[in-house]
Amino acid sequence: MQLGLNVGYWAGGPPQDMDALVAEAERLGFDSMWCAEAYGSDVLTPLAWWGSRTTSLRLGTAIAQMSARQPAATAMAAMTLDHLSGGRFVLGLGASGPQVVEGWYGMPFEKPLARTREYVGILRDVWARGGPVTNDGPAYPLPLPADAPRAVGLGKPLKSSIRPLREDIPVFLAAEGPKNVALAAEVCDGWIAMLLDPQESFYADALAEGFAREGARRSAEDFEVAAMVPFIVHDDVEQAVDLVRPFYALYFGGMGAKGGKNFHANVAIRMGYEEDVVAIQDLYLDGKKDEAAARIPSELIQRMSLLGPADKIRHDLAAWEDSFVTTLLVQGDAAMLRQTAELVLG
Repeated sequence: MQLGLNVGYWAGGPPQDMDALVAEAERLGFDSMWCAEAYGSDVLTPLAWWGSRTTSLRLGTAIAQMSARQPAATAMAAMTLDHLSGGRFVLGLGASGPQVVEGWYGMPFEKPLARTREYVGILRDVWARGGPVTNDGPAYPLPLPADAPRAVGLGKPLKSSIRPLREDIPVFLAAEGPKNVALAAEVCDGWIAMLLDPQESFYADALAEGFAREGARRSAEDFEVAAMVPFIVHDDVEQAVDLVRPFYALYFGGMGAKGGKNFHANVAIRMGYEEDVVAIQDLYLDGKKDEAAARIPSELIQRMSLLGPADKIRHDLAAWEDSFVTTLLVQGDAAMLRQTAELVLG
């Protein structure tokens, strides 16, 4: 089991003392550090800035939102960061959700699975430099057809002007639904998991389905799974649970919309908590965030987290170590990172 430092996205402004925190993670033997983006700070700039102070950590995006950049722009950024880091870059991609995609980026959210497959295919073509890149897919046609709206008709296929340091830059896919997880196993090098119970069989089944598809890029033996896991060492389990309730309330209650358009809530629903999720969403969307957080079953939170005294965490960690998860992505201050490293890395 490896550890990754998940610094997330900014909450209103730049976090303080991040250079020292990243340096401590590297000193402790963490394998990687990861940045994120939503609709504020971007994912690439902080990763490059803080990553430039490191020498061994892999540098990952968790996640780069596909609708924020055309595939060619993402391919360029990946090649650039991979060169600058000496081959330590990991491209984590995600479709995000319709509220952000259509509300912030002004892009259609339709057919996210097909768009993801097309997007990743273009990335691979850019990095391979087998010739000028063309794509006949409906989401990202290259070059833009001359009869497309507002086209001037002068587009031509191009090949990257630089050679990548690695043609096989790792691509991880953030996914929660079984179809998306299967797609990750089929066309990517890893899966970024969130709101995960490592003992839920439908994830293992989805991964197995993807690995079994014709032309699958990886197998279970060389596929990585990086799971975002709240990790808090605390003498009192329920107090530790209370510390992460706002996080789960936001994702179960406030992300997306009702009627199946909150992919995070659907995770808990598949786990058998539909009645709870409906109540959480009603409270959260009515502005009762504290009540929504209080409504989340402690059992559900503990299934997705590593919380409580050190002995309990050591016991619970066994389920993660026995699962398909290869890296735990954790957050916290320097003291928490040291406790995490002691428990996970020994």
